[in-house]
Amino acid sequence: MDNKQGMISMALGSWLVALAAGAVAAIMLWVLGGWSFMQGAFAGFVVFVVVGGVISWIMTRPLPAPNTVELKPSEPAETPKPAAAATPQAEKPAEAETAEKSAAAEASAAPVAKKAAAPKAAAKKPAKKPAAKKATAKKAAAPKAAAADARPAAFSDAPRDGGADDLKQISGVGPKLEETLNSLGIWHFDQVAKLKKKDIEWVDARLRFKGRIERDDWVGQAKALAKGD
Repeated sequence: MDNKQGMISMALGSWLVALAAGAVAAIMLWVLGGWSFMQGAFAGFVVFVVVGGVISWIMTRPLPAPNTVELKPSEPAETPKPAAAATPQAEKPAEAETAEKSAAAEASAAPVAKKAAAPKAAAKKPAKKPAAKKATAKKAAAPKAAAADARPAAFSDAPRDGGADDLKQISGVGPKLEETLNSLGIWHFDQVAKLKKKDIEWVDARLRFKGRIERDDWVGQAKALAKGD
C-alpha cells in the first residue's frame, strides 16, 4: 500500500510540475511572444502534456525487485598463445652466403667505378680555359667602356675668362637644360658647333630627351651664334 501511495503522489507531483511549466510557457508566448490567448493556451497545453508524460514516466517507472540482479562470474583470462616456432638454424648459413656474395660483388665493382669516374674528372679540367678567355675578354672590354664613358676633350670644367655663353639662345635649350650642359662641360657656342658624332652620342646619352641635338640642329644654330649672326 505504501508503495502505491508513493507512486500516486509522485505522479501527481510530476503533473503539477508539468501544469506549472505549461502555464509559464502560455503566459510567456502570450505576453512576450505576441501570440493570441488561444495560441498561447494551446502551446501551454502541449507543453503540459509532454512535460507531464515525460516526468511521470521517469518518476513512476517500476524499479527492479531486490535480489533479481544476476552477477555474472568473471571469465578467466585467456592464456597467451605460444609464439611461432623460430626458423631452424639451418637457414642461417644460406643467408650468410648470399650476404658475403653481395659484399664481394660490391667490392669488385668499386675499383671499376673509380676507374670510369677518373676519365670524366680529367675531361672536366680543360673547362677552365674558356673561363680564362672570358676574363681576358672582360679585361679588354674594360678600357673600351672607360674610353666610351670618358668626357670629350673639348669640354671643360669651367667657362673661359670671358664667361659662359647664353646657351638658351639655341632653340630647344631651356634653363634646366643649360645647367645640364654646363655640368657636362659645355659652356660656349663654339663647343656646340664643333660637336662630332661621338660627342653628340655621349651628350645625348646623358640628356632626358634623347635626339634633341640633331632634331633641333644645335650644331647649325651654334655655328650661327658663334659667328654673331
